[in-house]
Amino acid sequence: MVTKKSNSEVQTLEQYRVALTNVEQQQEIAATMTEFGYDTAAIAEGKLLFENVRKAFDFNRQEDNETLECRINLDAITESISANYWLDRKKAKVIFKDNPLAMQQLSLTGSVPKAYIKWVEYMKTFYNGLKAAPDLLSKMARLKFTEENLDTRIASIQELETSRAKYLKEVGESQEATQAKDAAFAEIDNWMREFYAVAKIAMEDQPQLLESLGILVRN
Repeated sequence: MVTKKSNSEVQTLEQYRVALTNVEQQQEIAATMTEFGYDTAAIAEGKLLFENVRKAFDFNRQEDNETLECRINLDAITESISANYWLDRKKAKVIFKDNPLAMQQLSLTGSVPKAYIKWVEYMKTFYNGLKAAPDLLSKMARLKFTEENLDTRIASIQELETSRAKYLKEVGESQEATQAKDAAFAEIDNWMREFYAVAKIAMEDQPQLLESLGILVRN
């Protein structure tokens, strides 16, 4: 799942990668930075931080994509179940309009709640109520609602609950991955800020070398 923030992070990762590559591969830069404390061992520390943040970023993106996939699936199931329930409920309200007890047993009175948990409970009351009362179910056949339809609806609710549980699990994992990525970025950001500050001092008279590290110098 690509966002403005992730696009900005991609640019930052590329900037850091270029800097850490060129500080080693360009001998003049390497020699100058070594004099200011950024020898091979110091650069290796920065590269390790970069590897960590790259892995954290990729893992976070993977978790975000999995969360989005689960959300799309959940929305599709929810839409399908909702459409079926509204149609089934309309049929039942016609059939049982003169049967106040059935109207009560099947939660056909009043408005259907919008909150997820209450909405699911309304559907369960309706379908489980029909399942427990064959005489009521048989009357639904007049408007083309059969026991097979009923079993399909009950199975769909179970699928909905499973899908929502999986989605919430993915949300939690995605949030954890985001926290880990942010922590990794904070570490390398701190390291690179000092690296850039030292580089500006070390190559103050060599602006073309600074640009090799991704540091733009005004003319």
